[in-house]
Parts: sequence; C-alpha cells; structure tokens
Amino acid sequence: MCYRTGPKNQDTKECILNFPGIESRNAAAQLVGKKVAWPVDEHKIRGKIVAVHGKKGQVRSRFRKEIPGKGLLTAVDVIG
Repeated sequence: MCYRTGPKNQDTKECILNFPGIESRNAAAQLVGKKVAWPVDEHKIRGKIVAVHGKKGQVRSRFRKEIPGKGLLTAVDVIG
C-alpha cells in the first residue's frame, strides 16, 4: 500500500494497493466496488476500491479517513 501522489502533492486518503495473486488489469477490475478496511488497534478505517491503477494488477482505493504513515506497506482486509 502506498499513497496516490501527483507532481507536487500526495493524497493521504487515496492509496494504491497490491493483492497477491492478482497480476493483470482484468483480474484487478473484478475488485472495483469492493470495500476494504485497514485495522487500527480495536477499530478499522474503511474504504472502497474505486479504480484500477496501471496494467499490473494494482487498484486505487479511497478511505474515509486519512491513513497514517505507519499504515504504509501493511495489509488491508477485503470486506466484500
């Protein structure tokens, strides 16, 4: 997981996600619309997969709250 960035800024509510076993754009397109959650202690920050990013199976997700820096390179849960 990493932030979505532009030339001069980064959006900490949008993240680029990699899922194991998904290597193509077509396989990643099946995940669009599913909900994801990043576990924090006893609660979760929820988000939604909104688009495919690139051709190698990455997806772009938008979370309700900003993901802190310690959340980068950690696992997220696919809810449904």
